Amino acid sequence: MGANFFDEMLGSPDGCRVPYLGLRKWLDETPPELIEQRRLDAELLFRRIGITFAVYGQEQAEERIIPFDIVPRILTSEEWARLARGLEQRVRAINAFLRDIYGPQDILKAGILPPELVFANPAFRPEMMGRKVPGNVYVPIAGIDVVRVDPDTFYVLEDNARTPSGVSYMLENREVMMLLFPELFSRHHIRPVDNYPEELLATLQSIAPPTAGSEPTIVLLTPGQFNSAYYEHSFLADKLGIELVEGRDLVVRDDVVYMRTTEGLQRIDVIYRRVDDDFLDPLTFRPDSALGVAGLMSAYDAGNVSLANAVGTGIADDKAIYSYMPEILSFYLGEEPVLKNVPTWRCREPEALTYVLEHLEELVVKEVHGSGGYGMLVGPASDKAMREAFAAKLKAEPDNFIAQPTLALSTCPTWVDSGLVPRHVDLRPFVLSGADRVRIVPGGLTRVALKEGSLVVNSSQGGGTKDTWVIDG
Repeated sequence: MGANFFDEMLGSPDGCRVPYLGLRKWLDETPPELIEQRRLDAELLFRRIGITFAVYGQEQAEERIIPFDIVPRILTSEEWARLARGLEQRVRAINAFLRDIYGPQDILKAGILPPELVFANPAFRPEMMGRKVPGNVYVPIAGIDVVRVDPDTFYVLEDNARTPSGVSYMLENREVMMLLFPELFSRHHIRPVDNYPEELLATLQSIAPPTAGSEPTIVLLTPGQFNSAYYEHSFLADKLGIELVEGRDLVVRDDVVYMRTTEGLQRIDVIYRRVDDDFLDPLTFRPDSALGVAGLMSAYDAGNVSLANAVGTGIADDKAIYSYMPEILSFYLGEEPVLKNVPTWRCREPEALTYVLEHLEELVVKEVHGSGGYGMLVGPASDKAMREAFAAKLKAEPDNFIAQPTLALSTCPTWVDSGLVPRHVDLRPFVLSGADRVRIVPGGLTRVALKEGSLVVNSSQGGGTKDTWVIDG
């Protein structure tokens, strides 16, 4: 496997890249039995902690844990500095795009973006037109998926601007590594990530409405314990020192949101919501929703409560919109992208569709609204029957798909039953945009495709996670 892919540890003419020298030495010195025991210890810790990830529709989904790989991924401070510049630039452009698309819509008037990609998009929320978002920040919390193809090239694979998940695994991965591998930590100067909760809290405080005063009251709104990411919701509420609430715990009176407590109603200023738009307010969106809060959008419209992330941010997740990000960035910022997009064919365009249909065996084809690794075709891993079935979908609904080349994703050393092997990885850094400034903790969540040859890193598709180290020196 490694010949056609950049190996982040061994991809050097000298055999081992400099950032990995300390890790390589430790791996050479440490008996495989000890490494395997530490792997089992890590798995036991995660089970005891109770980290789970449910996959809807599968039996015993609530009992699953995301596999954790004990071999860290390492980035240099120089590599991270370049990534951080590109991430901040990207999120600034996304926020500018959302402010415009729900405001003057200058980008449509300029002919940069086809109007139907906005107005026919199910993630576009006309209810947000003309609304003023507190702090003027639509996406306080973004998860930008990044892949690497060679020593110098990182691509943005996907933007997550609704309710990006995974940060709890980033934090827990680091805690477990520090507990089980103190001798490995002592060999490196690793930048910390444990300040993320404080940075997130400061970000949420910064976007509180003017009525909030100096100490805004913040809650985390969860769909409840049966949600696939419920562990993360409870984990973050605990780390932030805020209340974890469900829709039934909140009530709106005179366009103000209150939390029911044993001492009466308490006014709420900021809601970190992990509930999708459709279910937020049964008076505005789905009337059958039991997860949201009746009247929430009225309080939001009145400027009495802030939502993170704002309603309607899902349009920035759309993969067809993603294909226009270089133009979006140039239009709003007047800059060239620090982090480039993966080349993308929009199947809604006849010439692109023809090319994609003729090259299905080479391409990755994705639904524009898809996520989690579902609804996609990985051409090189498909057979003729799969491609024929997907071609029929493309012809029937071309607007619903984009296609990209099959990237040679970089690999990182990964510990499996047979020992140390290369496996493909991506990276999800978390970008916090407050009304005051942008905050990015160094690293992020590295996801790893544990199956040999697989390029799909999603946990719902059998992927695992790694600790991500940004090292100085």
